[in-house]
Amino acid sequence: MGNENVTSWMEFHLVGLVHLRAPTIFFAVVLFMAFIALLGNCLLLFLIQMDASLHTPMYFFLSQLSCMDIGQILIVVPKMSANFLSQTDTISLGGCVAQIFLTLTMGSSECLVLAVMSYDRYVAICRPLQYPVLMRRTICLIMTVGIWSSSSLSILVIAIYVQSLPYCGSNVIDHFVCEFPALLKLTCADTSAFEKVIYFDNVLLLLLPILVIISSYIAILVQVLSMRSTEGRHKALGTCLSHLCVVGIFYVASMLTYTAPVTSYSAQRSMIYSVCITVVPPMLNPFIYSLRNRDVLAALKKLLGEHPSFCTSALLAGAWQGTGYIGGGANLGDL
Repeated sequence: MGNENVTSWMEFHLVGLVHLRAPTIFFAVVLFMAFIALLGNCLLLFLIQMDASLHTPMYFFLSQLSCMDIGQILIVVPKMSANFLSQTDTISLGGCVAQIFLTLTMGSSECLVLAVMSYDRYVAICRPLQYPVLMRRTICLIMTVGIWSSSSLSILVIAIYVQSLPYCGSNVIDHFVCEFPALLKLTCADTSAFEKVIYFDNVLLLLLPILVIISSYIAILVQVLSMRSTEGRHKALGTCLSHLCVVGIFYVASMLTYTAPVTSYSAQRSMIYSVCITVVPPMLNPFIYSLRNRDVLAALKKLLGEHPSFCTSALLAGAWQGTGYIGGGANLGDL
């Protein structure tokens, strides 16, 4: 099969973990972070669903972010775990393309929802009187449908193209997950035109949301720095910086992975970037955006009062209550 250039591989081998110096440690760390991410995001989704005080645009978009983060984890980690534990590394072409489609859809949707969340906070802090109009339920639903539909349709084009390519060389992918840059290196077709289109598409997808995020947080910082309370300014600045750090990890890793030329693709670097995209932000997002928030903590305390057997929730609440929240101003505590 490998000697006939007209025959395309229908099965691939994911061997990225084998080539690491300490694969067991790497696997254990990723599995631990994935568990924390699932626990934090599931808890956040449950609280938002159960507590009526969290039925606001801010938490609605946070619930969308949690769904995307959970999706990222479930798409990547179970397959990686099954391959590592069973000592098998095969994946079909269809499974590989499906994994590419789902991970890219979740990733591109997260880019857009992070931008929408920053805009939501900008309107709440800088234009509070217009907030009920600009962020009314209909607008939120339209933006959500736009995020999911635009992401899935644009990635579907990539998935169909990748599925149709002939793979006549090696069928070994030096990664623990299917990525289209890694798959493009295995094709025997000329993909230069496609790579240029994808490059500009990825640049736009990443650049436009990050501009919205940076602009929104600059406006928010200008607003909070005008506060009289020094403590309030420090807490506001710390919260904004923590948000931007998590966003920065996600965006920098995404840009290094999906805007670099295929010819410069490095499997070792790409595995690190993949962890920074699929595991690290989902682990940090619930804590950075919500579990330090007084409204979420109040909902968690109410839940614990009604269901004292939720030991894990109590541990999370106790761990993050000491970090504080932003006080004073117009909804600054909900940054």
